[in-house]
Amino acid sequence: MGLHLSSLTLSHFRSHKAAKLDLDPRPVAIYGPNGAGKTNILEAVSLMSPGRGLRRASALDMTRRPETLGWKLTGILHSLHQVHEVEIWSEDGAARQTRIDGKTAAQTALGRIARVLWLIPAMDRLWIEGAEGRRRFLDRMTLSFFPDHAEVSLTYEKAMRERNRLLKDQVRDGHWYVAVERQMAEAGVEIHQHRLAALAQIAEAQAQARTAFPTAELELTQTEGEMPVTESDLRDALSESRFRDLAAGRTLVGPHRADLYGVYAAKGVPARDCSTGEQKALLVSLILANARALTDDFGSPPLLLLDEVAAHLDATRRAALYDEICGLGAQAWMTGTGAELFEELGERAQHVEVTETGGVSSVRRTC
Repeated sequence: MGLHLSSLTLSHFRSHKAAKLDLDPRPVAIYGPNGAGKTNILEAVSLMSPGRGLRRASALDMTRRPETLGWKLTGILHSLHQVHEVEIWSEDGAARQTRIDGKTAAQTALGRIARVLWLIPAMDRLWIEGAEGRRRFLDRMTLSFFPDHAEVSLTYEKAMRERNRLLKDQVRDGHWYVAVERQMAEAGVEIHQHRLAALAQIAEAQAQARTAFPTAELELTQTEGEMPVTESDLRDALSESRFRDLAAGRTLVGPHRADLYGVYAAKGVPARDCSTGEQKALLVSLILANARALTDDFGSPPLLLLDEVAAHLDATRRAALYDEICGLGAQAWMTGTGAELFEELGERAQHVEVTETGGVSSVRRTC
């Protein structure tokens, strides 16, 4: 049994006061006018994985207004040969909490039972904006292969915050830095190795696939210099960089300075120089490659969240996308403004209409 949600309930979440979807493993085609609450459903599903969700919003931002009572999501998640009840909620804007099968769990535990990938319009400028967005994209891919990547990243970030505090306070005694730099080096090298391993799996999945979407060659680079590849090398690099970092007031070496360089393989053109349509096609290609690789690695394709993806593809590529999704057997949650955008799917998908009246969203299965 593959990975899918058979039920999703939203209570006071964004524009949804109360909504429930009963589902089967097929793709989910969600349509309705702009502002009706389609993306809010995808955001709810994205919270079934570690992290802040596809909008990177706070728990307070997710609560329905004007009530601001808090919110709750409940999903029945089928993961390989097991079925889990997942509950996620926030009260009065407090940090969200998670329960799996009736037991309180850390967010990172979701990464062990689910894999969730997404592509949203905000990512369309991925190749031409700053490195932070590309790192986040890379780390979402990496997390899908290595569930502990989130915990390692949190360890690194916490240690780096401590080091940055020392730097801002102009602490020059090296003894204060030794322990925190050791922790950064241990976690930092693991982050780097996870990223390289994830990129290798993506490359292999692209090489083995026959697809209508262009292949992207990806390379992990650093904003400046090279990433040290061993703990001792990274420890030494951090130690040697202290005077420079003191002047900057922040840490200038480590995996947080990484960038993702992409090339449209067939043309040999950097992704940043491609047309808008080509850049979108490259992103779709990478998400599909990630899903194919996970099918082998995890034993099931992931949940795919594709927000307004159909609107930016011509009819041929749209049909090709649907064929690939159905061929994978993935439960892909897709949104669009009209039912006609999903005509090529026919009965291969379940169709959901979302409407909005007076600030309250409603959902209805149409087939």
